[in-house]
Amino acid sequence: MQATEYGSRPVLAHGPAAAFPDPGPEPMPQPVAQEPREVEGPGADEDRPYAPFLDGFQQIVADAATTGRRLTRDELESRRALGARAAEAGHGWRGLVRAHLVAGREGRPRAADPDSVLAVVEQAMDAFADGYERAQRLVIRKEEAARREFIDDLLHGRGDSGALAARSERFGFRLSRAHAVAVAEGPEKYDETDPVPRRVASELFARFENRRILFTTKDGRMVCVAPSDQDDVLTHFAKHAYAAAGDRVQAAIGRPRPGTLGIGHSYEEALNALDVAQRMGFDEPLLRAADMLVFPVLARDRQALVDLVHNVLGPLEGARGGAEPWLETLSAYFDTGCVAAAAARRLSLSVRALTYRLDRIHALTGTNPTDPAQRYMIQTAVVGARLLDWPTRPLRPV
Repeated sequence: MQATEYGSRPVLAHGPAAAFPDPGPEPMPQPVAQEPREVEGPGADEDRPYAPFLDGFQQIVADAATTGRRLTRDELESRRALGARAAEAGHGWRGLVRAHLVAGREGRPRAADPDSVLAVVEQAMDAFADGYERAQRLVIRKEEAARREFIDDLLHGRGDSGALAARSERFGFRLSRAHAVAVAEGPEKYDETDPVPRRVASELFARFENRRILFTTKDGRMVCVAPSDQDDVLTHFAKHAYAAAGDRVQAAIGRPRPGTLGIGHSYEEALNALDVAQRMGFDEPLLRAADMLVFPVLARDRQALVDLVHNVLGPLEGARGGAEPWLETLSAYFDTGCVAAAAARRLSLSVRALTYRLDRIHALTGTNPTDPAQRYMIQTAVVGARLLDWPTRPLRPV
């Protein structure tokens, strides 16, 4: 607007035409006559989308600035209402402020004191901003509620696939691709407003701002959904979740699955991996469901697993101290690759003491954990015991 206004003046004010005006019948157009049209041209086009939210603003400025009075309650309420409408319509604050300043400059009375004009504009804009901010907070809350509802439906596989796909476009997410879900669980329950999730989300979107990913908290855990070909997003999420919580977070990544139901399945796999890790005492910061498929297979037939644990490890309950120390010995032995020296260090025992325990287990159960031919059965029984949380929980037939 300014460039057009000033850009026309050099042609009119300088050069031979200005120094020696033509006395002929066609007089030069005067700058004053052209200014209103030039000011309203580009400026009016730019501010036209904001015109409905400037209704009555110039009249208020003209009237109040002339008398020096403060705005009335009705005038302030009208500004608040228009501010709320502007927020609901999704207009940006910068453009609205500019439109008000332009309208205030163009509508101010020439004889009015500039301080009075600025005071009126300040009151009007303050009321407008109040209405805008209130409505914007409400819009943000509604948007956040809609986003969380969409993610909940996505993770639990609720709703029609077509409807979910349509809703996903609203959040910049494409369900036509295969996706994987990562879940991070810490020592405390998290909400999206907590410092740890906020820091993780900030790190995640700062690095992958152009990726189509989702981040949220659910049931006290942090959750990230990303396309299956972007495994770096999920590992980055796990890394920063681990760092943000002071190395006290464990994350699991479900297998990539296609479609809307696939996201729910990947989410359940990640949750199951965390549950298995807790039962088995795994302390790795990052788990992958694809590497832990044996555990769901074992747990699928619970009755068979109960029978295996009862028949193979049941006799340990009658030993001195109960079954727990003997089960701990077997876990350490198998976890260290059946290396007696390494298992003894883990348990803070001498190799001789460890060997005695293994011999005692052989005598009680009839199965020798050091014999490769018998090792598989007792090791599977140990895994089953952890899955069943035995001996903390008694074995009950299904």
